[in-house]
Amino acid sequence: MSQYLILIYHDEAAAAAFERAQPGVTTAAHRSFMERNRDVILGGNALQPTATATTVRPDRRQSFIVTDAPFAETKEALGGYYLIEAANLDDALAVAEQVPSRFGCLEVRPVHQVG
Repeated sequence: MSQYLILIYHDEAAAAAFERAQPGVTTAAHRSFMERNRDVILGGNALQPTATATTVRPDRRQSFIVTDAPFAETKEALGGYYLIEAANLDDALAVAEQVPSRFGCLEVRPVHQVG
């Protein structure tokens, strides 16, 4: 079995507006997804909005530059992730297709296994 990370990107403004209009619907959908896929989910979390992000970049003097902002400003931001275990990419994609993702897209990426 291999591990895959399902990255959840979404339009934060659209997701927030939906949550205000229909409180709890998104959380309930994710709970249902997690229950249906509990045998393959190894972990996952929702992330705080990009307004809370801090970027740390190395500079030429071997020190770091810290910026109160996300790495990149985009319409769709990383909002959360699931770490799953699957036999192959096709199986991982079948799980990803079930992730509630109303306002963006998903990225499925194999986890690099060292050793």
